[in-house]
Amino acid sequence: MRRVTELAIMPRYRNLAAGEVEDKGGNDPVTIADKESEALLREGLTALDSSLAFVGEEAAHADPTILDSLDRPCWIVDPVDGTRNFANGKPPFGIIIAHAERGEAQSGWLYDCLSGRFCAAHKGKGASIDGEIVSARPTGGTPPIAAISMVFMDEDRREATKRHIAPHYELVDIPFCAAEQYPRLALGVNDISLFERTLAWDHAAGALWLNEAGGKAARPDGSPYRVDEVGRTGLLGAASPVLWDELAELYEKL
Repeated sequence: MRRVTELAIMPRYRNLAAGEVEDKGGNDPVTIADKESEALLREGLTALDSSLAFVGEEAAHADPTILDSLDRPCWIVDPVDGTRNFANGKPPFGIIIAHAERGEAQSGWLYDCLSGRFCAAHKGKGASIDGEIVSARPTGGTPPIAAISMVFMDEDRREATKRHIAPHYELVDIPFCAAEQYPRLALGVNDISLFERTLAWDHAAGALWLNEAGGKAARPDGSPYRVDEVGRTGLLGAASPVLWDELAELYEKL
């Protein structure tokens, strides 16, 4: 991840030429750095274990049948998480990789391209930042601090969220970067997050990492996040199980 950052991502940061940013639709940009990063990550991960299928965000956009591989052992890759930020020349942005089997993430890694912060988790073995074990901690704020992503909600759901959930929290801006949002839920920065769109490359590694750190990420009904539930919406993240339960109770009113 560090090597790909140095080769494909940072040379393009604040240095994108005309034509090197495209819109995939729905205000979802992709840059030449995304494509070059994914190609290098595919090469490196295949060298590590060629038995795993490769599910990259850009490859899946070009060929949606690649998503069928999410129910088999696979690598799941977001080559530049936070592309909107990256394309606008501002932080945060990173790389996310997960290894999944039987529809569940077994390992996950989140790398901050600017700071070099490296979050890692392995199922049943805890979570770490830069090699040090981390335990999730709430902010201690009253009311709790919430980063609620309403970008992909329809208008009715957005208004319902504003009525039934938002008033119970102190709202802060979302970072538009899952590689940043999940660490915030463990490091005493944010208490809860609500996600509508739950694509595997955005959430597989982060949800595992938060759970292994002692926080909680799960579907609103309490079921675990699975990478093979393509198209399913709704995911709640919290710095503690208690905060998660409080959010889930409010979510039921939507």
